[in-house]
Amino acid sequence: VTCIEVVGAYVERIREINPLINAVVKDRFEEALQEARQVDQLLSECPGNDCLEEKFPLLGVPITIKEAFSLHGMPNTSGLVNRRNVVATSDATVVSRLKQAGAIPLGVTNCSELCMWYESSNRVYGRTNNPYDLQRIAGGSSGGEGCVLAAACSVIGVGSDIGGSIRMPAFFNGIFGHKPTTGVVPNDGQFPNAQGVRTSFLCTGPMCRYAEDLELMLGVMAGPGIDKLRLNEKVSLEKIRFLCMDHDGGSVFVSPVDKEILQAQKKVVEHLESELGVQVQHVAIHKMKYSFQIWSAMMSSKDSDGQEAQLFTDLLGDHGKPVWPLWELMKWLVGMSSHTLPAIALGLTEKVMKLNPGGNAKLVSMGKSLQEEMEALLRPDGVLLYPSHPTIAPRHNSPICMPFNFAYTAIFNVLGLPVTQCPLGLSSEGLPLGVQLVAAPYNDHLTLAVARYLEEAFGGWVLPGKV
Repeated sequence: VTCIEVVGAYVERIREINPLINAVVKDRFEEALQEARQVDQLLSECPGNDCLEEKFPLLGVPITIKEAFSLHGMPNTSGLVNRRNVVATSDATVVSRLKQAGAIPLGVTNCSELCMWYESSNRVYGRTNNPYDLQRIAGGSSGGEGCVLAAACSVIGVGSDIGGSIRMPAFFNGIFGHKPTTGVVPNDGQFPNAQGVRTSFLCTGPMCRYAEDLELMLGVMAGPGIDKLRLNEKVSLEKIRFLCMDHDGGSVFVSPVDKEILQAQKKVVEHLESELGVQVQHVAIHKMKYSFQIWSAMMSSKDSDGQEAQLFTDLLGDHGKPVWPLWELMKWLVGMSSHTLPAIALGLTEKVMKLNPGGNAKLVSMGKSLQEEMEALLRPDGVLLYPSHPTIAPRHNSPICMPFNFAYTAIFNVLGLPVTQCPLGLSSEGLPLGVQLVAAPYNDHLTLAVARYLEEAFGGWVLPGKV
């Protein structure tokens, strides 16, 4: 098929499906079709094609980009009303690298306000709906991206993750998402970007329907940074030490893990043991019970130079007047705030966190201790199976009742570990199941290899509405 046919098919798919899911918030269809014509022209002039594959590994592949990333000529609001007139005048580094590799952006996708909530809904673009059940959330903050991929409206996409913003949407939408080892893929060109200590926690990574695309995308997005990883190293699955943890140990802030999620993880363990002949070691890591508290304390801690973490309320005031969370809450109650309730609540929580510096210091110390424990446990040959979230995709608005459930993904950001979210079929309600695959720093090749294996064993992505 020609590139113009491929891009045209995805354009039509988005036009058909997007009114239901509201994932693509601004398209560039005309430009994409023009770029597809240029690809076809290039292919006709270089009939052997061998010369093109190395130079343009993603030649003609339709992609979508989370709206928080700069894509030239596209909005870059991150769902903040005060930024609704901001249009990107350049490309984020990862976007530029993907375009240089030949990929063709179709448009930008929805996110939560300022990328700090796990439902993609804001006052600029509205709410994104899960393609498996429109009454359910698509996750956040890269929810539009997870949704558009699951709905077969794009092939591959760009997400970012400081508390699970790649892996939660990937889980809720039944696709693959990879949070790389910290510092491998550049974060510049997105808003908000990390400052201070948070630069060690924010990761930009690939999202896609098929596991084999993760490695290819990661290589392009990382550029020279890919040399830090051992992606060319052949992985022998039988030699991996598999570890399994069913839940966080029972945090009072987090929902118990759904039975179907536990059953899916158990099936993975049984499959690994029966087919690979390995012994999966069940572990209980006591400090994981305090995942939310550790993440929260480390997110608000000072960096090595003593620089304070940037306040979320300062970000809320971008391109506008300073924001007072309590006043915004009053306005929200009478329908007059331009901010979402989760954003206002986060602003208020931030104020409360400042009141207990001693407690925070203890939690930061606990986080450092947990990091050492995890790295000693995983070593260079270990992969940990851990739930991606305690529940399957919740109904709209319900995350506000259990706001800390994202702790299941967030803890790995502050620990700096590479994690791949892998789909495991659908629940009895037809909603995606999945598991996180965790390895020691710079061992991304292990989780990516296991993801490819589990895709073959459990079917990977399932087209919404197929069953």
